Amino acid sequence: MEDTIQDDNPLEFNSRLDLTKLQESVAKVKSELGKVIIGQQDMIELLIVSILANGHSLIEGVPGVAKTVTAKLLAKTMNVHFSRIQFTPDLMPSDILGTSIFNLKTSEFEFKKGPIFSNIILIDEINRAPAKTQAALFEAMAERQITIDGQTYEMEPPFLVFATQNPIEQEGTYRLPEAQLDRFLFKINVHYPSLEEEIQILENKHQQKNTNVEGLIDSVLSAAEIAAYQDVIKDIIVEDNLLKYIAAIVNNTRTNANLYLGASPRASIAILDASKAVAAINGRDFITPDDIKKVVSPILCHRIILTPEREMEGLTAKKMVQDLIQTIEIPR
Repeated sequence: MEDTIQDDNPLEFNSRLDLTKLQESVAKVKSELGKVIIGQQDMIELLIVSILANGHSLIEGVPGVAKTVTAKLLAKTMNVHFSRIQFTPDLMPSDILGTSIFNLKTSEFEFKKGPIFSNIILIDEINRAPAKTQAALFEAMAERQITIDGQTYEMEPPFLVFATQNPIEQEGTYRLPEAQLDRFLFKINVHYPSLEEEIQILENKHQQKNTNVEGLIDSVLSAAEIAAYQDVIKDIIVEDNLLKYIAAIVNNTRTNANLYLGASPRASIAILDASKAVAAINGRDFITPDDIKKVVSPILCHRIILTPEREMEGLTAKKMVQDLIQTIEIPR
């Protein structure tokens, strides 16, 4: 039947890109994580999409729902450099970026790179550092470079930031500025596991006893493969009507009476890039409206601000985005 369809219209289902290796690599990463992580499929899926789309992710959830361990183990599946930075109220920008140190032998200042110079950076409890330290991340996240003492240092690709934060605890925390939130491709909300998943978590923990879970994870993806897959993603086909669909969704956030702040063009580009990654993971060299709808919520929810009146009425950003999508006509 498929052959008949292709004969009738040779342009249909005729994939230009070989996505087999990409799909196999994604399956291997999920398989490795499945050795330790139970459930949390949405978080894992979105983190993989963010890697392919070359975007940073903010992971939000209460303590104990495997935010940090998932990001850490995901980095372990990749044969790249990994840094973990614990944010605290007394953390200074130089603690992240690095600092110039005077070398007595050469009588010159030498730049000593900080932990930000890595491939995968896990920032734990990102909202615990003050604004000055948060601002130090802006250039690195947006432009993959930092400027110190007039000298620019490029980040070695891949360069991805996974940051975690606790939405409940407010004491000793600082709200992330909108400018920084906009630099995250996704804000991923992590929920409690189901009863069945929690039972399986307990069973695994009981069976593993004192096993080091990190030792169970093998590296299945190289830096070169990640770069190659990121290049493949750029060639995914996007029809003009779907570009208009993305633009209409984002533009609606700027004209919506329920919103005080809408999304920027960076959000439109984020939806485009993430949709391409979703299509590739599913073995398609073209995106569909469903690919777009899959990524809209985690891309827009942290970029929009509700009006105080609507917020007091109990409207949430997630519900607002869901309602907004329903008002935009789906391309046929």
